[in-house]
Amino acid sequence: MTGTVNPYGPKCAAMSMYEASFRLKHECPYRKISERHPDLTIREWYLSDCQVIEITAPGSPTEGLLEEIDRLGTVLHESVDESGLHVVTQSCLCSLEDSIIERFEAHNCLYRPPTIHRQGWEHYTVTAFDEGDVRALLGELEADRDVEVLSKTSMTAQQTAHGLQAPVDQLFEDVTERQRAALRLALERGYYEQPRQTSLRDLADQTALARSTYEEHLRKAENKLLTNLGQYLRLVTATSTADTLGVDRTRQSEPAAD
Repeated sequence: MTGTVNPYGPKCAAMSMYEASFRLKHECPYRKISERHPDLTIREWYLSDCQVIEITAPGSPTEGLLEEIDRLGTVLHESVDESGLHVVTQSCLCSLEDSIIERFEAHNCLYRPPTIHRQGWEHYTVTAFDEGDVRALLGELEADRDVEVLSKTSMTAQQTAHGLQAPVDQLFEDVTERQRAALRLALERGYYEQPRQTSLRDLADQTALARSTYEEHLRKAENKLLTNLGQYLRLVTATSTADTLGVDRTRQSEPAAD
């Protein structure tokens, strides 16, 4: 049986949630790099078998910094412009075995990605249905490392819906490599801009695919992404009572069926 199950039981649907943001020092290669380069910001997303790392910094990077980044893993994107350095890598340096994320789960706390590494500190945000779970988690962490609590707040139902983030790997579930490539090409060439900067025929001409084949890959990617995103969209809009599109008015004006 598959699906999403609320591990806290039906009573939690009406309960408030609690959010805690804190930073700590933990032995991790990403933290060490951020300590050596204080202008650097590293954002870390956990996937099933690796991490995706986004690295940003103002200004032009030094050769030493670029060499350190190359040692982190496979570089997926690297650019330097007027805003500074932007690098995305895929890495498996930090083992998830006995990881801090498992400690969150042991205390019924939901980890909210990404982890942010800055100036030698790792920044985390977690949410929980019970404030006592948050206190217990922080107490355990403080027993074996430096921890600074930045904020602890109670969240309303609407804040909870808007605060939860969808895992990247879940959004791209069942999207094939070719479909992702078709989608990325369309995005980078301005197909989704208003007005559009290119056409399907022009996009297909930049590939080895026929127009109809390229369009099939693109539409399947769009459909799967929207389907995977649907549960999060419904969650975000669940607390809204506004009929911004006039759907209810249209239904009321429709003639009754014979």
